[in-house]
Amino acid sequence: MLSTGALRAHLLAARLAGPVATSREASLRSYRLFAARDPRVMIGLDPEWAWNEQDLLRLMADKCGVSGDSGQVSGSDVIDPERTMDALDAFAGRLRAVVARRAPVLFGTGHPHRLLGFYADLADALSAAGCLVLTPAQGRCIDMTTRFGVRTCHLDYVRGVALVREPGARQAGNGTGAHTHSPLPVRVALDGLVEAGGPLPELVVGDHGWVCGAGQLGIEAIGLADTNDPALFVGEAEGRVSVAVPLDDGARAAHYRPLTRYVLNRACLSQ
Repeated sequence: MLSTGALRAHLLAARLAGPVATSREASLRSYRLFAARDPRVMIGLDPEWAWNEQDLLRLMADKCGVSGDSGQVSGSDVIDPERTMDALDAFAGRLRAVVARRAPVLFGTGHPHRLLGFYADLADALSAAGCLVLTPAQGRCIDMTTRFGVRTCHLDYVRGVALVREPGARQAGNGTGAHTHSPLPVRVALDGLVEAGGPLPELVVGDHGWVCGAGQLGIEAIGLADTNDPALFVGEAEGRVSVAVPLDDGARAAHYRPLTRYVLNRACLSQ
C-alpha cells in the first residue's frame, strides 16, 4: 500500500506536482484561448458561464494551485500536491461507486504514450470486479485535424483503452496512438454504442476530449489534466466533469504506476 506521504514524495520527485514541466507561458496562452472560445482548448466543452482570463486564472489557482498572480508570466507552472492527492481520492471514489453498481465504463486517452498504462491497469481492475469495459466502434474512421491538416485516423483499443491512430501507424494492439485533444473520438465511440443498441457508459475515464466530450453530453466523466488544460476544470466547476485531477500529463509512463496502485487501493480494487 502506498501511503499518502509516499505518494506526495513521489509526485514531487517525478515532477507530476510541484514545479512541473508545463511552462507558465503555455498555461496563460491556454487561458487566453479558452476565454476567446477557441475550440482547440475547449476540447468538446461548451461552457454555460462567461469565463475571462482572470476568472480562469482564479479557477486554476483554486483547482491546481498555480500562482494567481497575473503578473507572473514565465517559468515553470506549479501544481499543489495536496490538491492532486485530494482529487485522486475523489477519482477513486467514483471508481468505487461504479464498481458497486457493476456499471459499464468507457476508457479513452489522448496521451497514449504517457497514460495508456495508467488507464489500462484501471480497466483491468474494473473488468475483474464485474464492470463491462466498453470497446465500441473499433476501427471506425475519424477525420481529425492535425498539424498536417485533416487526416483520416481510426479508433482502436489497447487493453480496453481507446486511442486513435494516424494513417500509416503501426498495427493495432500496441500503444503507438496519436496525441489528441479532440472530442471526436468519444463522440464516435458513443455513436457506435447507440448504433449497436448496447449499453451506454455510466462513467467515462480519460483525459482531454474524452472527458470534456462525454461530460458535455451528460455522461459522468473523470480524468487527469495539466495546468494548460483549463477545460476539464471549468467542466468540474460547472458540474459536467465529476473529477479533474491536476498533474503533469506528459511525464514518463513509469511515473504514473504508483498513482495506479494508490487509486486502486483507495477504490478497494487492489489485487
